[in-house]
Amino acid sequence: MTMDELKRQAATRALEAVRDGMKLGLGTGSTAKHFVELLGEKVRAGMKVIGVPTSEATRADAMRCGIALTTLDDVDRLDLTVDGADEIDPRLDLIKGGGGALLREKIVAAASYRMIVIADDSKWVSALGRFPLPVEVIPFGLAATRRAMAEVFAKCGVSGQMVIRKGTDGHVFVTDGGHWIVDAHLGRIQDASRLAGLLSATPGVVEHGLFIGLASTAILAGRQGIRVIERD
Repeated sequence: MTMDELKRQAATRALEAVRDGMKLGLGTGSTAKHFVELLGEKVRAGMKVIGVPTSEATRADAMRCGIALTTLDDVDRLDLTVDGADEIDPRLDLIKGGGGALLREKIVAAASYRMIVIADDSKWVSALGRFPLPVEVIPFGLAATRRAMAEVFAKCGVSGQMVIRKGTDGHVFVTDGGHWIVDAHLGRIQDASRLAGLLSATPGVVEHGLFIGLASTAILAGRQGIRVIERD
């Protein structure tokens, strides 16, 4: 079974949580794309839902699939968000942002009563940090922001190379919000919650890829089947 097939299995299982009339957050990335496509099949069969996309790419996918869309300006709360992750630890804390949509993804997740994370089981880790931590930053004053980030990392007992993300065209990757992303190669993060708080308080940092306390359920697909983990 291919990795893509495993991702689709996880997305299929998450679809079981969707009910008619729900307001849904629609995630970004290769696994979330499967969920959007499967949800589109349900919509075309008569299911009534409305979605809030977390990126322009997801917006285009959802429109192509016939899913009605809205914004967080027009709805108060979402019933459910389904999204992928780059890493998931046993507390169901996450690293996200490999697809570059971390800011909108976190806004949507925080506005949801429940967040289901879907992934293949290679994303399950004992501690976060093997995957580079994306930090969305304002281009202005970037050198000062990076120095401040390095001080935060030192306080949390981690360090590593900080790389400005490039797009497939070789130019600096620009997020949907017009910001840049610094990928921090930190290794094992001992206290992700403390690091998240200190990064959030750093001038120049718009958002970071540590999603602490947001996911309620993880659905992991592996060659031995589906595993569902609920937050304690």
